Amino acid sequence: MESISLKLEKAFLQNIEKAMKKYNYSTKTEFIREAIRDKIKDLEEDEKEEDNEKEEKEAKSTPEIRKELRQIPSYI
Repeated sequence: MESISLKLEKAFLQNIEKAMKKYNYSTKTEFIREAIRDKIKDLEEDEKEEDNEKEEKEAKSTPEIRKELRQIPSYI
């Protein structure tokens, strides 16, 4: 496992320590590691939702495009 170093503002670190006590984390490493995992998971879920919305929008637009194409006179 690789180590990294973080510099945090004192107030931010105090908030982490309060949350650690409240949610029974024994170490800052454990708390921060889980926070990073959760953030990555959230970002991946957001990306999937965006992809689904894009696919839905494209699926809806295809019939609309066909309808518009049918309205174009054939002599154009």
